[in-house]
Amino acid sequence: MTAGTPPTSAYRRLSDHLDRNSDGYGPLRGTLGTARMGMIWLAANLVVTTLLTGTLFVPGISWPLAVAMIVLGTLIGGSVLVLVGNMGTRTGLATMSLTKGSFGLRGSFLPVAANVITLMGWSWVQAMLAGVTVNFLVEQATGFSSPVLFSVLCQLLVVCLAIFGHTGIARVEPWLALVILAFMAYIFTTAFLAYSPADIAAIPQDTAAGWTGVAALDVVIATAISWTVLSAEFNRLARTQSAGMIGSGIGYMLSTVLAMTLGATAIGYVVLDGGEAVPFDPTVIVASFGAPLAVVIFLSVMATNTMVVYGMVASVVNMVPSRRVTFLPTAIVLGVISILGSTWLALLNQFTAFLTVIGALFIPVFAIMIVDYYVVRSRHYGRDILRASGGEYWYTGGVNVAAVLVWLLGAGASLLLTYVVPSPIGATIPTFVLSALLYFAWAAASRRISRDGHPRVHLLDLPEQQGVRADR
Repeated sequence: MTAGTPPTSAYRRLSDHLDRNSDGYGPLRGTLGTARMGMIWLAANLVVTTLLTGTLFVPGISWPLAVAMIVLGTLIGGSVLVLVGNMGTRTGLATMSLTKGSFGLRGSFLPVAANVITLMGWSWVQAMLAGVTVNFLVEQATGFSSPVLFSVLCQLLVVCLAIFGHTGIARVEPWLALVILAFMAYIFTTAFLAYSPADIAAIPQDTAAGWTGVAALDVVIATAISWTVLSAEFNRLARTQSAGMIGSGIGYMLSTVLAMTLGATAIGYVVLDGGEAVPFDPTVIVASFGAPLAVVIFLSVMATNTMVVYGMVASVVNMVPSRRVTFLPTAIVLGVISILGSTWLALLNQFTAFLTVIGALFIPVFAIMIVDYYVVRSRHYGRDILRASGGEYWYTGGVNVAAVLVWLLGAGASLLLTYVVPSPIGATIPTFVLSALLYFAWAAASRRISRDGHPRVHLLDLPEQQGVRADR
């Protein structure tokens, strides 16, 4: 500080530091190889929510059918995740920034808002699961029980980590994944030493639970869709397209199949051991497999939820190329909302409905994005996507009305096929196909399909264009 310069407050110094070190607006050039990308995705999805999703299916459907739907749904949903993630590798842009290409520079605010709501819901769910798990251990040791209190404390810690320690968490998370994998191996070994796969497969189905193979498939695909909102954030860190696609494909699919199959196996073990199959309750499997599992659940939730909250804040901060929205105040506002929301424990009983809403909101969005980038734009977005206004992605007043309408029709179709006219092949696949075809039909009818030989290169390798500015 020079003489005569008024001292700055601690808040201002922290705010400036966070703005300098948060992901800036615009493209990034990745440096990570295939193995590192695989570890990032493996770590990200080895979390208690994925494991507990597997507990939803058994004994509603048979264990072999549950495993088959987990594998099939992960392959289908993971393909969408990889394609959207590759857009991040090719351009250097985050997922919500990429929506500007299809929805318009202002129209993208709509999927950004939906993304913040979705990530907020995920942060609540994970904080509650951590809180319930900690409460179980404390109650066992002391008799004191307050799951709401522990959920709030867990989320408070997450918000602090998102503000001060997200970079460190990102470095630690892959190592934590190895610990989780070791404990998963222990649970599989314990379950299969006690009961053979044939014993678990022979558990009578509980038809009153209301599950079918198709319903399980939709939930597994919706889980992949929920992770796709962050796929380009992760994959733009990849050095090459192959590193991003292979790493994310193997990492995500392996972690999801392992975690969900573990959940289905663990709940089968509980049933055969005389326990009650209470779905999506971490205390049920902690009671069967011991306190070390509770520690792993807590640490994995802290790590993953920190990155979820950070991604939520970054989505808002990077919504427009301007410094008017800064990191610290945004983190404080969203953090307070996330802490208050973590008291709503009833959400855990509505987890399947929560995943259904995510699917309805984002399956059409990603169908539109994939068709727009790979087909309509011929795998090219220009630097106009970095503008604040005007240019190629301005459409009508900054909004691509056609994309918004297709989004609404797709979301409506998803809810219709889920709750009103159940489809024999589920809601997620028809919704994606319908949204993709409608958007392609609009692009073809309006003659927007590109036949120009645009350079298919990273945005940082394109020449600056007059009028393109970051306004920062």
